[in-house]
Amino acid sequence: MTPVRYQADDGVGVITLDRPDSMNSLDTATKVALRDVVLEAAADDAVRAVVLTGSGRAFCVGQDLKEHAQALASGDSGLAATVREHYNPTVKALLTMPKPVVAAVNGVAAGAGASYAFACDLRIVADTAGFNLAFAAIGLSSDTGSSWTLPRLVGWAKARELLLRPRTVDAGEALALGLATEVVAAADVLPRAMELAHEFAHGPTQAYAALRQALEFSATHGLDESLAHEADLMQRTGDTDDHRAAVEAFLAKQAMVFHGR
Repeated sequence: MTPVRYQADDGVGVITLDRPDSMNSLDTATKVALRDVVLEAAADDAVRAVVLTGSGRAFCVGQDLKEHAQALASGDSGLAATVREHYNPTVKALLTMPKPVVAAVNGVAAGAGASYAFACDLRIVADTAGFNLAFAAIGLSSDTGSSWTLPRLVGWAKARELLLRPRTVDAGEALALGLATEVVAAADVLPRAMELAHEFAHGPTQAYAALRQALEFSATHGLDESLAHEADLMQRTGDTDDHRAAVEAFLAKQAMVFHGR
């Protein structure tokens, strides 16, 4: 049994954390499998949108603390190594892959689990789910990109509060804060995420990739550099087959069909 399931069909890759008995906590085997599957989905041109979800009653509760306790007992927490080898490559791929990513948050998302959800473009959240930035509660700093993504989602002041005073943010508050894109009944989380992913998979993939890059670039660059970068991306997307076909379809009053090229 693999701790992470992956299925790709009709342009959508579905990544499922599959350790329901441990609330999809991240032991080493799961971190390795998740990293490798996310990188596979990112590199597959046939996959034009990705869904990330969990099995059972949790999305992901973060680091497997039972395994971590064994590492502490050995005298080396191994935290720097696992952050660099597992968490960082995974979250960077989620944030930068050239296609949209939708999180289907079926249950609690805590620690690195919450951070993975924050790295996705959209978060469809069960009305019974919640987010918890649990790092400080166990005497740790933040990881998995949460110091980068969280302030951009909720603002600096709220990010400081949620990190310094960790608590469970329920689905309703998550929607109000911008942590959730939509809140739906638990049974509807994956179907709604799949609906959106299929919409993306049949959309202008090159434009989506450029929009993700534009947002990431402008987050760390000034106005002049961001404007210049936008010009480069407009030229790149303007040279795509999808753009030319879409303009022709618009002028002919025909339905637009995107092929991701």
